[in-house]
Amino acid sequence: MESSISRLVIVSNRLPFTVSMADGEPRFTVSSGGLTTGLWSYLRRAFQPGKQLDFLWLGWPGCSVPPEHEQAIRRYADEHFHAAPVFLSEERMDRFYHGFCNKTIWPLFHYFPTLAHIEEDYWREYQDVNELFGEALLEVLRPGDLLWVHDYQLMLLPRMVRRRFPDMPIGFFLHIPFPSFEIFRLLPRAWREEIIEGLLGASLVGFHTHDYARDFLKSVLRTAGHEHQLGRLTLPDHTVKVDTFPMGIDFEGFARAAQLPETTARVEQLRAKCIGQKVIFSVDRLDYTKGLINRLRGYDLFLKKNPHWRGRVVFIISVAPSRIGVESYQTMKDELEQTVGRIIGTYGDVNWTPLIYQYRNLQFDEIVAHYRLCDVALITPLRDGMNLVAKEFIASRPDQTGVLILSEMAGAAKEMGEALLINPFHGEDFVRALEQALSMPVEDQIRRNQLLQERLRRYDVNRWAEDFVSAMSGAQNTESSRRARALTGKAQVTLIQHYHEAVHRALLLDYDGTLVPLVDNPRLARPDDELMDLLATLGGDPANEVLIVSGRSRSTLETWLGRLPVALVAEHGVWLRPINGQWRMLNLVTADWKEAVRPILQLYVDRLPGAFLEEKEFSIAWHYRRADPEQAEQRAHELLDDLASYTRNIEVQVLEGNKVIEIHNTGATKGTAALDWIGTGKPDFILGIGDDETDENLFQALPQGAYSVRVGFANTAAKYHISNQPMVRRLLRELAEATGKSNPHA
Repeated sequence: MESSISRLVIVSNRLPFTVSMADGEPRFTVSSGGLTTGLWSYLRRAFQPGKQLDFLWLGWPGCSVPPEHEQAIRRYADEHFHAAPVFLSEERMDRFYHGFCNKTIWPLFHYFPTLAHIEEDYWREYQDVNELFGEALLEVLRPGDLLWVHDYQLMLLPRMVRRRFPDMPIGFFLHIPFPSFEIFRLLPRAWREEIIEGLLGASLVGFHTHDYARDFLKSVLRTAGHEHQLGRLTLPDHTVKVDTFPMGIDFEGFARAAQLPETTARVEQLRAKCIGQKVIFSVDRLDYTKGLINRLRGYDLFLKKNPHWRGRVVFIISVAPSRIGVESYQTMKDELEQTVGRIIGTYGDVNWTPLIYQYRNLQFDEIVAHYRLCDVALITPLRDGMNLVAKEFIASRPDQTGVLILSEMAGAAKEMGEALLINPFHGEDFVRALEQALSMPVEDQIRRNQLLQERLRRYDVNRWAEDFVSAMSGAQNTESSRRARALTGKAQVTLIQHYHEAVHRALLLDYDGTLVPLVDNPRLARPDDELMDLLATLGGDPANEVLIVSGRSRSTLETWLGRLPVALVAEHGVWLRPINGQWRMLNLVTADWKEAVRPILQLYVDRLPGAFLEEKEFSIAWHYRRADPEQAEQRAHELLDDLASYTRNIEVQVLEGNKVIEIHNTGATKGTAALDWIGTGKPDFILGIGDDETDENLFQALPQGAYSVRVGFANTAAKYHISNQPMVRRLLRELAEATGKSNPHA
């Protein structure tokens, strides 16, 4: 990291400190959320004074700030936290954070779709605030920065930054679940498309678990049509790596705090109030995703089915206030307190209270003391991106005793299999787990917690952040090596200069995806007037020989391009037509094999709605661009497997193009056609451009000094790549300027 970047820029909704206004003056407190405390721990450790590396943290200060105090807050942020605040009005934050973020994204991504509000005003505010964060970033970003964007509040930001800084390494980490596509698609199409494209502006997109990464990749496929290879997405302008990074905690910080004398004293004070009782403890903020009501009902059922535990166990449930003033949360609080009262009234007596309910924020030292005090930690969210509380409990057990009961719906469950995992929707699971936990032998407790502590100590929050930053740098190194071959800047200037100086030039150009955009229906890819003029200009230059090297049929090419001063190759090298000449077959091939292969292809047309066959003289193509992308991906793999066995003993080749699988005769390739056409002419400038796997033979066949260009990022034999099809047109227009005015093609 130190060799390639000078500064890590972190962007999150909240800063590592919170501002509140009291008596007209700003007051500052350290933020307490898991993200901010975890990242701040990493930053303090990684960026010590005297090191070359630096960091900047950009985010919202926590309240609406009067303009006259903004400068003081900027100064405080810079001096104490290397931070820069983004100031937002109370009304804007209400629509953005309390609106779209927490009334739309939060319930949907946590699988509570009936609670999601779909409101255009919220969405527009979300777009606007992401733009404001983007503008604030543009003021502070500089070359060499590495940008790390955090969480669901800023999902549009990576693409916004990518537009201004195309070479910048950008990471994005989602701290909540990414839902299945069936949930994600409940968002309006335009919204979900913009969210996916926003996230794909990053070089690296990280999630807590493999499940979330898998669901994201599926939504990318279904929403944007991009397929991945081992978690890597190749986009027209950059590549995106999608990977899993389970967030850790400041393990040593909790372990040290648990052994402080003052913690021991506090534990003894608490234990004196629970003499003769096993202690169950849970701590959460007030939120419907945390499963607080289910937790209480599970405890209720446990007491009902285990009367012998009455008087011998107490459940301390601590709930931190959250979103005070929001009606739905007040309703939840009322139900929670009614359930607490009912359980106490049903089972309690003058000598025993089965529940101790705390509705307040516990300080750090209080939480650690409760972690040490309890015999059982009951951490059972209905859905949680990670859940660091479970990890904090394990880190706070110096004697390695205690039992963790953990919801299998929490991301932490994927790496904490030694805990007692339960389904938080099933009351009987609570009963069985509590029975097992309260009677578990100490040796068994220690065995489980030893393994958990070793794992969590190794992969703490510092390791998590280091791994992510390292992966960002690695993704950027891969990107840099690709960009080193991009046909931009000096490389493009050199090519154009060589073109101008050449006496005899050969231009070999693919058609679909290179000269014209890819379309769902191949019949709609007719050349437009601009392209006809461009090809007429290039082909009309006496120094040029232009060859359109296509997989299309000769009749189509003749109809569309036959009047132009260009040569044509059809069906990937079967046919060649010189300028104003007659078609001739370059390879003696037959179409006898079609009768055996056509029924297979037709079967897959029938099995995939939207797929269709395009039949040519000596090839057949199975197109699936119009089909459902997820189903199409599966069917394409199945078809390739079937074709491998059917075509093993016949002289045909199976080619994978862009959303097309084509079968044609072996020996007829774009490469062989190119060599035949170039012949002995020995041009002093050769340029070959193509966009998919069918063009690789062409790139491989060109002489050493030729310019070969692949459209889009890919593993390729070409010497250069160019971002997209419009960039090809732009390059050809620059070349055409050497010939003067365009020639008419009528």
